[in-house]
Amino acid sequence: MPIKPRPLSFPKNFVWGFAAAAPQSEGAAFTDGKGPSVWDHFARQPGAVHKGDTLDVACEHYTRYKQDFKLMRSLGAKHYRLSIAWPRIFPEGDGRLNQKGLDFYHRLFDAMGDAGLTPWVTMFHWDLPQALEARYGGWRDRRVADAFATYADTIVQAFGDRVKNWITLNEILCFTLLGYGTGSKAPGLKLPAGVVNQTYHHALLCHGHGVRAVREHGGRGARVGLTDNSNIGVPVTETPADIAAARAHFVETNWKTLDPIYRGRYDPAFLRAAGKDAPKFEKADFKLISLPTDFLGMNIYTGQFVRAAKGKAKFETLSFPPSYPQADAAWLKIMPQALYWGPRLAAEVYGAKAIYITENGCGYNDAPPDAKGEVLDLHRRDLVRNYLGELRRATVDGVPVKGYFLWSFMDNYEWEDGYDRRFGVVYCDFTTQKRTPKLSAKWFSRVMAENRLV
Repeated sequence: MPIKPRPLSFPKNFVWGFAAAAPQSEGAAFTDGKGPSVWDHFARQPGAVHKGDTLDVACEHYTRYKQDFKLMRSLGAKHYRLSIAWPRIFPEGDGRLNQKGLDFYHRLFDAMGDAGLTPWVTMFHWDLPQALEARYGGWRDRRVADAFATYADTIVQAFGDRVKNWITLNEILCFTLLGYGTGSKAPGLKLPAGVVNQTYHHALLCHGHGVRAVREHGGRGARVGLTDNSNIGVPVTETPADIAAARAHFVETNWKTLDPIYRGRYDPAFLRAAGKDAPKFEKADFKLISLPTDFLGMNIYTGQFVRAAKGKAKFETLSFPPSYPQADAAWLKIMPQALYWGPRLAAEVYGAKAIYITENGCGYNDAPPDAKGEVLDLHRRDLVRNYLGELRRATVDGVPVKGYFLWSFMDNYEWEDGYDRRFGVVYCDFTTQKRTPKLSAKWFSRVMAENRLV
């Protein structure tokens, strides 16, 4: 007698889509009045980026967006998370407005509408105008928030008739700590902890201005949230003690960003731990930073295993053994349970009412299409399916996860790893710009169409 398994379905009206970012895909880095970003500058520093790859051409999405949207729709996507390039709108970061930049995004959003794609727009995805870095020191200076406020007002007023889903910033931890602390990302600086903590605070002010801009200019139906790359502790055993350890880990490793947004202050324990390196702030800052949001976006690729600790410590973080499975991106330890525990802990700790996975995927050095024209990325299909299984488990348990955006639609510029590291489900030949859907794209197309794991 044949077994009839129950379908592994997601909730009704679950949002499925692809994600990408302007600096990684658009190219046209100096076209039609666009100013240089910190990444355009950083990529030209010797040794900063693999093979010296630049963002100059990328995927030529700037000229190929109509074809790309057609391909997205052929795969069944109805939602697309993208970003607007700040230096394409304000080449110097503030001051002179570049009308050609606005006109480009008008054309792009019109084309998305024609293709039946709903935009989810990130205001800032790491491409700070280089002029602000040169003039003020970028995120080190509070004046960057004033420039961002003008930028946010401008784009929401310009595109608010077609864009109703706004994301203020992408991954504060990455463009601050990794840009100004470790130096691995633009602008490539290694500065003291006090300076890095100050960059966090200025980024939070920008988030607040993004929320304010949407409330003031977004129009009816506009929604706004932050995309955070939260640190996620996965309990080694799902027992009360280890779950409590995972919760404590979530609080202590995310309180720099999520506490100000959800609780309107820095956790006193964080300020005590930071000591003289604590960020300087004005009391009124938190009224802006903690303006209510409509959702939390979470970029989740990996996590850390934690367990209850002995003594006074609230948790113990476990190190990965040398043979622990990982993608070709060495930082991406494969941990599907992170897609369960991340949203669950965000809901339990901070009361997030609606959560979207705004990025999840994997970076491999995929081979080009084979003799049959196929890219059989079974490793990517397997990884994403296992992660989605844990996300479905979260929805079954009542975690308020409302949607999932796969990173990325197509291979693109992978920051300091250049063009060798591929996250796309569509293969991009960067010489010919030919797009070839991989096996994973065709599989994910069925997932979106049937709203279930297939």
